[in-house]
Amino acid sequence: MTKFRTAKYLPLVFVAASAFSSACQKQSGAESQSADVQSGATATADTASSKYLSKPLIPGMYTADPSAHVFNGKIYIYPSHDIEAGTPENDNGDHFDMRDYHIFSMDDINGKVTDHGVALDIKDIPWAKRQLWAPDAAFKNGKYFLYFPVKDKQDVFRIGVATSTSPTGPFKAEPKPIEGSFSIDPAVFTDTDGSSYMYFGGIWGGQLQRWASGKYDSTVAPEPASGNALAPKMAKMRADMLGFEGPVKDVQLLDENGKPFPATEHNKRFFEAAWVHKYNGKYYFSYSTGDTHNIAYAVGDSPTGPFTYKGVLLNPVEGWTNHHSVVEFKGKWYLFYHDTETSGKTHLRNVKVTELTHQPDGTIKTITAVKS
Repeated sequence: MTKFRTAKYLPLVFVAASAFSSACQKQSGAESQSADVQSGATATADTASSKYLSKPLIPGMYTADPSAHVFNGKIYIYPSHDIEAGTPENDNGDHFDMRDYHIFSMDDINGKVTDHGVALDIKDIPWAKRQLWAPDAAFKNGKYFLYFPVKDKQDVFRIGVATSTSPTGPFKAEPKPIEGSFSIDPAVFTDTDGSSYMYFGGIWGGQLQRWASGKYDSTVAPEPASGNALAPKMAKMRADMLGFEGPVKDVQLLDENGKPFPATEHNKRFFEAAWVHKYNGKYYFSYSTGDTHNIAYAVGDSPTGPFTYKGVLLNPVEGWTNHHSVVEFKGKWYLFYHDTETSGKTHLRNVKVTELTHQPDGTIKTITAVKS
């Protein structure tokens, strides 16, 4: 085990001592169902000298990996629910030992955030063993779908789906994972023609590299030392949204010269946390670069790619992981993300939001969420 790999789950070196001294805010009233957990949560920091661009949305609970959607004129946030499970920290991310999902809603971007309680618990997923990581949600045909990665009884990440008649759940999990699914970070995009696609994958602890041969191999290195970087995956969804319509394919993520990124290009290559949004007829594929901590983005003419790299959407935040979503609400665009302001600990994160700007040439203005 190299020092480089061990650094994967350590906080970034610029985490301030003051953040650590205020660590470990205890989880409290946010666990109750349908509780208003904060008013004016998304306002920017109070003074120009503040270290942080935005305030935590949910101060009474550790949340991360926010997937934001607009349903019925409201914003719904589908995040991970971080806990202090007492699981030893390691390179596989075992200390990210989440066990349920809460769903949150907002009537207005600067309004109260309502916690709708536990929407799905790991004990109610028949095939699951541990680690409910970053989820996503979708709506079609009068039904809501919650997509989630979790390790099965063999400790292999698969992607499951649960359904509900309400965007806040409770959700009932299907008895088996989605056939052909693997790895982590499902993100579902529905185009204007009604077609839906799932994008997924994460290297290192997310196990994507273990499927490079088409079969699971636990002996594979975390990522290639040479050659091309590993590609994120995608599949078109069936009409019922419960499975894949066709085979899983690579997402073509290309550099400015139309070539795949080399595995050594850690500032730009895909690591995890895929997200797709559409703006002015173009498809924006954004993702985390992992150990270099950027949220980068690429643009294409089709939801199936290829996507050409354009730059950094979000500079590194406080903490190790970075995971986001992009959503339009009432004529403006917003970036939901997380950092570790509340706890100072990599595995105990807090969700935030800030406005996102598409510039006239179609590029996205880079956001800096924390002062170094």
